[in-house]
Amino acid sequence: MEVRIGLGVARGGEARQWVGVDRWLLILSTLCAVIGGVTGMMAVHRGRRSRWTVVWMSLAFLAQLGFLSIRGEARQACPLVGIGEILVFLAWSLTLFYLLVGPPYRISLLGVFSAPLVALFQAIALIPGMLESSPDPVGGTTAWGETHAAMSVLGYGALALAAVAAVMFLVLDRLLKGHRLTSGLFRNLPPARELLVSLRRLLWLGWSMLSVGVVAGFRMPHGENALPHLISATAVWIGYAVLLGILQFRGLTGRRLALLTVGFFVLSLSVFALV
Repeated sequence: MEVRIGLGVARGGEARQWVGVDRWLLILSTLCAVIGGVTGMMAVHRGRRSRWTVVWMSLAFLAQLGFLSIRGEARQACPLVGIGEILVFLAWSLTLFYLLVGPPYRISLLGVFSAPLVALFQAIALIPGMLESSPDPVGGTTAWGETHAAMSVLGYGALALAAVAAVMFLVLDRLLKGHRLTSGLFRNLPPARELLVSLRRLLWLGWSMLSVGVVAGFRMPHGENALPHLISATAVWIGYAVLLGILQFRGLTGRRLALLTVGFFVLSLSVFALV
C-alpha cells in the first residue's frame, strides 16, 4: 500500500512539472480553431470549399489531447474538475466527433460552423480563475463516477455537433426560401437530406452515450452536492428522449427538428452550472 501511494505522489509530482505548459497548449488549440474557422469562412465567401479547416481542427485536437493528458496525470483521474476543464473536455469531444463524422459526409464545412463553438468554449476556460493553476489529485474516485463524467461529456459533444448540423440546416433552409441558389455558401453546403441524416445519427449517438452516463451516475456513490447535478442531467436525458420519441413515432419537419435541437442543447448547458 505504501509503495502504491508513493508512486502516486511521484507521478502526480512529475505531472505538476508540466502544469503551465497545459495552458499554452490550450491557447494553441484555441488559435488553431480560430484560424480554421476564419480561413474556412474566407474560402466560403469566395465560393470555394477549403480542406484546410480539417487540418487546423486536427491540430487543435492534438493540442487538446496534450492539455487533457497533462491535466489527467495531475488529477490522476479524468480531468473534469470545475467548469474550465469540463468546457475543454466538451470542446475536445465536439472536435473528435467532427473529425469522425464530418469528412465521410462530405461536409468539411461543418468545421467552419464547429470551430467558433470550440474557440468559444476554450476562450471561456482560459478566463483567469476558470482553471486551477496547480490541480491536485482527485481522491475517492470510482469506476462508476469516472464513467458517468466521461460518457456524459462525450454525449454532450455529440449533441453539440448535432446542434451545429442543425444550424447548418437552418442556414440552408433560409437560403432556399430566399432563392439564393447561386450563393457560394449554398454551393458548399451538403444536401438538406444529408444534413438531416447526420443530425439524427448524432442525436441518437449523443443520447445513447448520455444514457450510459446517467445510469453510471445512479450507480456511483454521491453526496448532497452531486444530487442537483444528477437530477438536472436526468432531466436533459428525458428531454432528448422525448424529442427522439416524437421524431421516431410521429415525425418532425426538418426545420422544427433543427430548432428543437439547438434549443435543447442551449438549455442543456445549464447542467454545467450545477457542477
